[in-house]
Amino acid sequence: MSKKRILCIEDEAEMIDLTRLVLEREGFEVLGAVGGMQGLEIIRQEKPDLVLLDLMMPDIDGWEVYRQMKASKELANIPVIVVTARAQSIDKVLGLQVAKVDDYITKPFGPKELLASIHRIFPEEAQN
Repeated sequence: MSKKRILCIEDEAEMIDLTRLVLEREGFEVLGAVGGMQGLEIIRQEKPDLVLLDLMMPDIDGWEVYRQMKASKELANIPVIVVTARAQSIDKVLGLQVAKVDDYITKPFGPKELLASIHRIFPEEAQN
């Protein structure tokens, strides 16, 4: 089975490095993008299997990245896990119900929480 490629779009490079450390140990290939603009470019070029998307970014925010992905026929089917520091339940409800994101995790999160979320999207990876 080929490695699943996960793109982590974050405004903090340290978070990308941390995510890469956790996920590569689990056999995933991790791409990183600092900010929404770079994230959209990489999504269009690489078409990853999954996007970990931070909402709060200085250039264009995560919801705008998500909106542009879902508006594109070739990118609309890529699953998205929203990652945000905002713990308010209203954001979670909006994210999961209105925007139909695939999952949602709140910062700070631990490796187990991140992996559990990814395994909900790729159940076949959980057996490895």
